[in-house]
Amino acid sequence: MSATKERAGSTREGVSPAARGQSLAARVATRAGGGVMRVFLVLVALFWLMPTIGLLLSSLRGPRDIAETGWWKVFTAPSELTFENYQRLLDNSTITGSLTSTVLITVPSTVLVVVVGSFAAYAFAWMDFPGRDWWFLLVVGLLVVPVQVALIPVSELFGTIGIFETTLGVVLFHTAFGLPFAIFLLRNFFAEIPRELLEAARLDGAGEIRLFTRVVMPLGGPAIASLGIFQFLWVWNDMLVALIFADSESPPITVALQQQVRQFGNNIDVLAPGAFVSMVIPLAVFFAFQRQFVNGVMAGAVK
Repeated sequence: MSATKERAGSTREGVSPAARGQSLAARVATRAGGGVMRVFLVLVALFWLMPTIGLLLSSLRGPRDIAETGWWKVFTAPSELTFENYQRLLDNSTITGSLTSTVLITVPSTVLVVVVGSFAAYAFAWMDFPGRDWWFLLVVGLLVVPVQVALIPVSELFGTIGIFETTLGVVLFHTAFGLPFAIFLLRNFFAEIPRELLEAARLDGAGEIRLFTRVVMPLGGPAIASLGIFQFLWVWNDMLVALIFADSESPPITVALQQQVRQFGNNIDVLAPGAFVSMVIPLAVFFAFQRQFVNGVMAGAVK
């Protein structure tokens, strides 16, 4: 025992100052490296958010101030900030009505894609039916079909059945083009669910509907949330489909802002707050569901 203690003591005392210095230097370098990385990431985030910050500050300045100086002037003259632009925005019936139209298009398009895509993905992953693999290959093939190819034929079809330039037509178009990606994404995620878990639920008497709602949906929550975010952002920010298929009397926010620029090029006091509102709503949706989005991405990466 005494020999062991002596060896241990000699080992502790035998550590050279150089070794101790290297260990301390390594720890300092590691901490410094972590600090530098954090500072770098903060700078990247600020650089990425700079257009949004600039748009926000521009929306809080008067039209004369916007015309004379840049938005960074508010840091030296904060008295320029005012909410009068947002009051003008609320008084602009075109912009406020376009926000309502955008919600009426985006929410149904997102819900339909998530619901229909989830059911179809479950069928392709866990149900046997004739030609299942060939049908899935067809769905995958639809992913490469560009939207522009379908604009003219779908316009003729919608005109024939009487839904051209209606909210229903825009919703159906977005749903049709969102479903291939939704089915592909969710099918690959659902297929990774352990078969034993589903078989155990079937042995307990669960049918397909109950199996889907009680087992598959909770486990696929992150992937479904990710899909919902993608679909919401795509539909909300769309301009091409809305410009062609939406009602010209109640266009979505993207088309309404474009029309404001075309008709009244100098009304930046309305365009700036309108553009910021159209941008901040998707950002709010993303940040509200960012945890589910990250979980879905990480789950897909692990699997």
